[in-house]
Amino acid sequence: MNAIAIHLEWVLIPTFSTMTGYTDKAVRRKIEEGIWIEGKHYRRAPDGRITMNVPEYYRWVEQK
Repeated sequence: MNAIAIHLEWVLIPTFSTMTGYTDKAVRRKIEEGIWIEGKHYRRAPDGRITMNVPEYYRWVEQK
């Protein structure tokens, strides 16, 4: 069976929640509390929806 690798950098909150286990509410709370920084961990798409930066999330998780 052949595997296909997909590199996802920016994803919408529902996809991010599925990938990480954080609920939509938890993601939005971390944004509101300034734990995740706009332009680094998330950004707003031209239509206003929030997109999450997956590689930056992993860097955040791995920090000591």
